[in-house]
Amino acid sequence: MWKIFLAFVAFAALALFVIMKGGDKVDMQGEAGGHSPVESSAPATPAPATPATPAPASK
Repeated sequence: MWKIFLAFVAFAALALFVIMKGGDKVDMQGEAGGHSPVESSAPATPAPATPATPAPASK
């Protein structure tokens, strides 16, 4: 039992040390990954216009 307690104290001390060394550079947003929170989707490009009537055939 005392080994579990000692391991918890050691882990907590290590975690606090890392957080204190990181200072304000620690990111607590989870899986942000540097992506912007707003989704940006490119607008679809319209298909080229086709003529309504076929061009007259040249003879």
